Amino acid sequence: MIWEHFPALIPISLLLGALISAPLGIWKRFVSYPIALTAVGISFTSAIVALIYVLNEGSYSYHLGGWFPPIGIEYVIDPLSSFVVLIVVGVGFFVMIYSHRSLQDELSMKEVQFHAVALLYLAGLSGMVVTGDLFNLYVFLEIASLSAYALVAVGEKRATFSAFRYLMLGTIGASFYLLGLGYLYLVTGSLNMADIAKIIPMLHENTLVAVALALMVVGIGLKMALFPLHLWLPDAYTYAPSVGSAYLAPIGTKVSAYVLIRILFTVFQPHYVEEVFPITTIIVWLSATGIIVGSIMAIAQKELKRMLAYSSVAQIGYIGLGIGLANPLGFIGAVLHILNHAMMKAALFLVSGNLRYRFGSTDISHFNQKMRIAMPWTSAVFAVASLSMIGIPPTAGFFSKWYLVLGSIDSGNWFFVVVIALSSLLNAVYFFRVLEKMYLVRQAEHVSLDADKSFHKEFKVKEAPISMLIPTLIFGAAVIVLGLLNALIVNNIIKIAIPNGL
Repeated sequence: MIWEHFPALIPISLLLGALISAPLGIWKRFVSYPIALTAVGISFTSAIVALIYVLNEGSYSYHLGGWFPPIGIEYVIDPLSSFVVLIVVGVGFFVMIYSHRSLQDELSMKEVQFHAVALLYLAGLSGMVVTGDLFNLYVFLEIASLSAYALVAVGEKRATFSAFRYLMLGTIGASFYLLGLGYLYLVTGSLNMADIAKIIPMLHENTLVAVALALMVVGIGLKMALFPLHLWLPDAYTYAPSVGSAYLAPIGTKVSAYVLIRILFTVFQPHYVEEVFPITTIIVWLSATGIIVGSIMAIAQKELKRMLAYSSVAQIGYIGLGIGLANPLGFIGAVLHILNHAMMKAALFLVSGNLRYRFGSTDISHFNQKMRIAMPWTSAVFAVASLSMIGIPPTAGFFSKWYLVLGSIDSGNWFFVVVIALSSLLNAVYFFRVLEKMYLVRQAEHVSLDADKSFHKEFKVKEAPISMLIPTLIFGAAVIVLGLLNALIVNNIIKIAIPNGL
């Protein structure tokens, strides 16, 4: 039955969509978008089925071509992978809806190619999540990476250079991962994650195992933009087209964070990464540093997308902090923040795209209350997502930070509690700077606006097109709904995904 193939349908539907939409789109441009949207819709539906199946029946292993592991390639749908892949294709589905009008405005002659590349990008990310084979993961990693470079390169004038730097650093990261995988294969003779996990405990004294882990963590850390390996991220997010940023920022680095979790806690297992070769200690301190540095750099930015890009460096630090704490509460905080940050950053980058569509610029110095009058719903989503990024309850961002605080206390390290609190204050500084311009009118400005009789006529309500506004509102609403439902998500999904031995 077809439902039995849902693990494979998630990436394969996207790959087939890319394969079909490109040539047909070149023949008849208008067919490209419906095909792309249908492909993402099938993948999204398959991911929903996967999560429901796992919650009701347990983990599901799918063997490609009838070859059983460790020889054959295996796809594994368990609580963690089904949760993360749903985030990936869910965000991809709503951004795809958003993309149609935005691409017509920014990249009118490149829509067909962009949709095909976006499908390849989502296929690569979803494949990285569901695969149970480390080399197959590398293949999907390269598909996602090459597609991401293209999503950046079609942007503004400086996008080409940004994409080239992203390509160079990304290639270095992939090379580190592949080299580490080679060493791991040399000592274990296997590429299957579950099989290697059984072999590693017998090789704790082998130096090559530690070398393999170090190389793989550096490679994935670069893809994840873990501080100080984040140098590609600010320019890539800033100069990519609006839709490109909306694909990259919410899910790209989060999938790499998921891979890091898999490598540390599933393949090498908690005892090895905490005690035998305590690499989690390095990760937690680098992440704490990244939280502060990213927040400070965000304050210094004058352009909204660039501010959000540096904010992402700090937010990735939260996820890395939870991973590095290597305890159940830290794990919950990290995984919950993968979800929450995907929703928050998707909302914020779609808001940025709406503002660009309406006003042609996202320069913060040009922001004023005219934007709020012209685009009240877009402005409201920005306000909600900003409060969530700061960590104001009951928005989603508060609860993942709360679990990270609890995880820090549980580990006996109050310094990380101070880091989280300080970063929230820094978040408030740069987000309230924008909110003040949009919502608070100075007296002198108020008088001048009253005197300008043409103001209200010129700046009447004129939101972004409905196909752009609805996804923006959905992500904005998700920030609140997920905050209210956080206990349900944690208790029914994330807690049962906590790795053994953590």
